[in-house]
Amino acid sequence: MHQDAVSHLEKDPAMARVIALVGPCRFEVRAEGTHFDHIVRAIVYQQLSGKAAGTIHGRVMALYGGRSPTPAELLATDDTTLRGAGLSWAKIKYVKDLSAHALDGRLPVDRLHELDDDAVMEALVQVKGIGRWSAHMFLMFRLGRPNIVPELDLGVRKAVQRAYKLRKLPTPVKVQEIGRRWEPYGSIATWYLWRSLEHAAPSRRPSPSRRGQKASPKKSSARQKGARSGPRRNRT
Repeated sequence: MHQDAVSHLEKDPAMARVIALVGPCRFEVRAEGTHFDHIVRAIVYQQLSGKAAGTIHGRVMALYGGRSPTPAELLATDDTTLRGAGLSWAKIKYVKDLSAHALDGRLPVDRLHELDDDAVMEALVQVKGIGRWSAHMFLMFRLGRPNIVPELDLGVRKAVQRAYKLRKLPTPVKVQEIGRRWEPYGSIATWYLWRSLEHAAPSRRPSPSRRGQKASPKKSSARQKGARSGPRRNRT
């Protein structure tokens, strides 16, 4: 399904290593529900673990009989009721601002798929609580746009640092610069970079000057003690 993208990305040696490490591409678009449902869910999930966010999202839907609310229903719901479901006060403001934008037409929520990437970004970031990162997630995982690189994402920046063996964490501008090599498949490259973080970083080889040297009794004892205490966590 993504073979053309993978073949293109493999021309970049760094990405070829990442692809070999991760394996087949399993990038998927979330097609269930409406665009509005998807954005509400994204707001609920901001800065929370998947489990905690899923619980809160389920409680919010329970307020409406187990389904996703319409913009009018969400806007009419008392703030304290939403707070009781687990939404923070800030997120209550965000979902209500989203609802107001959807109802008065400032956000053409039902037509977002008809707009180009820049127009979608411009439309979404005018809503409170939706920034550039959230808009990128919508473009990638809802609309399935193929060439999105969320340069502000910390995971992407860390993965780029590892894949391209950079001394420092790259800036968003540097990520954009590197990302031009992946066009027009930035979304697939991003997916691979995220997945690469799930794999342990390769261990460092001993320096040539120390190869073949015997460890001193003191160092050997320390190593044996460390081996008995269990494996050390890999740094990422």
